[in-house]
Amino acid sequence: MNWYAIYTKPSCEDSTALHLRNAGIEVLNPKIRIKKYLRGKYLAVIEPLFKNYLFACFDNERHNQMIRFTRGVKYIVGKENPVVVPVEIIRAISENMGEDSIITPVPEPLSKGDRVLVKEGPFANFYGIFEREIPGRDRIVILIEALNSRLEIEDVSVRKA
Repeated sequence: MNWYAIYTKPSCEDSTALHLRNAGIEVLNPKIRIKKYLRGKYLAVIEPLFKNYLFACFDNERHNQMIRFTRGVKYIVGKENPVVVPVEIIRAISENMGEDSIITPVPEPLSKGDRVLVKEGPFANFYGIFEREIPGRDRIVILIEALNSRLEIEDVSVRKA
C-alpha cells in the first residue's frame, strides 16, 4: 500500500474524498484556514491546501481501476504509471493539521522597522515599514513608504520584503 496523489474535478475534493472513504480507501484531504480579501473586507475561509488534489493510500494493483472510475476523480497523478508520494510528505502534511484536517498558518513574526510588502487589498504591491501590532485584532500598523502615512492593516496582508 502506497500513497498516491489524485487529481479531482474542480471543487470536488470533498465529495471525492467521501466516495473513496466509503469504498474503504484511506484519504488525506488537507485544508487551510486563511483570511482573504473579498468584497472590500477580510473573511476567514477554509480552502483545499492543494486545489483539485487529494492523497489516497491504496494497493495500485487492486484498486487502480476502482479509483480511476470514482465520481470526481479525473486521474491518478502519473496516469499509466502512478507516482508514489513519499510517506514523509504525507507525514509532514499530517503533522501540521489539526483534528479537523485544517492547517492554520501562523503569520510571520515581524520586528519594528522590518520592511514589508502589502500582498492584497487596495494597497497591494506597496512597500511599508512595520511599526507595531494591535493586540487582539490580528492587525498591524505600517508606514506606507510611497504615501509617507500610517496604515492599519490585517497582519495576513503583508510579508517581509
